[in-house]
Amino acid sequence: MTSSSQELPLLLVIATGMRPYRQYLLRSISTRFRIHLFHIAEPSWETQYLTGATVLPDTWDGLAMADAAMELNKTEQVDGVLCWDEGRIHATAYVAEALGLRGGDPMMIWRLRDKGQTRVAMDAAGLPQPRSVPVKTLEQALAAAEVVGYPAVLKPRGYGASVGVVRVDSADELRDRFSFTRNTTLPDPVVFNSDFPMLVEECVTGEEISIDSVVQDGVVTPLYLARKVVGYPPYAEEIGHYVDAADPLLRDPVLRRTLQDTHSAVGFLDGWTHTEYMLTDAGPKLIEVNGRLGGDMIPYLGLLATGVDPGLVAAAAACGMRPDLTPTRSRVTGVRFFYAEQDDTTIGSVSFDQTALPPALDCAVPVAQPGAVVSPPPRGTVWGRIAFSIAVGDSVGECRHALDAAEAALRVVST
Repeated sequence: MTSSSQELPLLLVIATGMRPYRQYLLRSISTRFRIHLFHIAEPSWETQYLTGATVLPDTWDGLAMADAAMELNKTEQVDGVLCWDEGRIHATAYVAEALGLRGGDPMMIWRLRDKGQTRVAMDAAGLPQPRSVPVKTLEQALAAAEVVGYPAVLKPRGYGASVGVVRVDSADELRDRFSFTRNTTLPDPVVFNSDFPMLVEECVTGEEISIDSVVQDGVVTPLYLARKVVGYPPYAEEIGHYVDAADPLLRDPVLRRTLQDTHSAVGFLDGWTHTEYMLTDAGPKLIEVNGRLGGDMIPYLGLLATGVDPGLVAAAAACGMRPDLTPTRSRVTGVRFFYAEQDDTTIGSVSFDQTALPPALDCAVPVAQPGAVVSPPPRGTVWGRIAFSIAVGDSVGECRHALDAAEAALRVVST
């Protein structure tokens, strides 16, 4: 390693995620930072971007990871800690706390991960959001729905990616769908509230958006705004997003003030957030706020649309540095996710007819591997995705047309 590379800040990254969805972040970060990875297995595709790695028994145990980070810090000064995996951001906060770095506030991150606590903080600040009641039993859920009104939404209080979320329009539908939410599980071993593990919420309607922001010393700067495409009703599967660098909502004073007030209410001071709102007739209402980069390739859409690099911005914020937020282009981008048609489909192959893909496509990426058994929502949710494609253009319509072509070019062989 050269002396110049030794002078680069050292960023500790906790886990990486699936290569198709997160490689672009490591690629960018490695150009300006040294990266040490905490992972549960020896690095594979990540190796080319790393200066070091530590294999741990798990990356859920924040206190154990904090001890490992302190040992690392004895030989190499860690300048920042970064995690973009929802299930591990709370554990990561313990690491940052032990090192005295930005983002070291486990109680605040827990307030975000536990949507019931988020609702309490928002209510205390008098900020707009759906009415929400924590419940455990069917009887409690039925009573809560009478309070918030029908239609209502059932959701686990600590999951991401709309996993376990379902709309109910009546008491009969609530009875039918209650077990879906109650029985939905994730690999995340964290228990949020065993007494009241679910939320029954008012179903607010309108267009749903997400905003990825960088936050430094409590000041929120929105970077990318994505307009969400939801499918498979009554479930809330996120099947696509569109990002417009010139979206007028980014300059909307009401939305910007609401965004800042939301972060102040939950106490988020430093890092990257992914915040979701429903644009109702009464104004924006908070759906959730997450202390990490957005999923679903949204930060990559933002990079293609604006030129502002999410990996470098998030890494700089984690290290207490001022990131470069200067846009270098103004485009529209979109992503669409593809699913198997039937439950329990065994994948033989997933590919795209390259001759049928239009120039506006940035990529068309198979995700499901041969032998994988996948299902569409509601059983499949995020893990039911078999491929995705991303388009770049001058309008949402142009991107949509290119994504339609990609969908037509998708070839799935099942066994």
